[in-house]
Amino acid sequence: MALQLNLLHEEIAAHRQRQRDPLKLGLMALGAFGALLFLYYGWNAYRTLEIKRELNEAQAEWQKVEPKVTAAQKRADELRKIIDSSKVLDGIIEARFYWAPFLSKLAGCVGPNIQLLAFDGNVMENNSSIHLTLEGVGAAREPRAAAEEFRRLFGQQLMKNYSEVKVEFRSLEEMDTSVNLAGVPTPEARFILNVSFNPKPPEPNAAPVTPETKEAAK
Repeated sequence: MALQLNLLHEEIAAHRQRQRDPLKLGLMALGAFGALLFLYYGWNAYRTLEIKRELNEAQAEWQKVEPKVTAAQKRADELRKIIDSSKVLDGIIEARFYWAPFLSKLAGCVGPNIQLLAFDGNVMENNSSIHLTLEGVGAAREPRAAAEEFRRLFGQQLMKNYSEVKVEFRSLEEMDTSVNLAGVPTPEARFILNVSFNPKPPEPNAAPVTPETKEAAK
């Protein structure tokens, strides 16, 4: 049976004791932790530099396109103002009252025995209504009837294209003088008409309200 003698027992024990030394182990752990922190902060520093580089590139790119963007925004604002002004003008044009059709209707109602002496008209705010005054004379054997016929015919013509039509006498007076109508002296009557109406067209199904229907309703 072989006998083994450990003559280096103390040295081996000392070596193992040094390997298990807490201070040494702590220093090794601290070194490993420091290395991890170095790697971590080094990576963050690299990412920071990379982000700064990308930011600088983006700022340089923006400085190139910024004048174009600013000019485009300014041009867009100008075009928007022009469009808004055009809409306002279009609204004014669409809402304005055209006198030519009205005067055409008026001329069509003036017969040989009617003469208009004065005309005065006003367009109210927002074109909501038209107010005007007509002054003239009518000549016939019954001059008042001639003026009444003109008033009635004129009101009927207006009701075809406008709503809320009112054609009423402010005054109707038979004169002592006469006019020469077709070579015949004819009595005359002077009248003043108050005319008002809404330039909007009448409703399609609405029955026209004439002075005659008003009197019948009473």
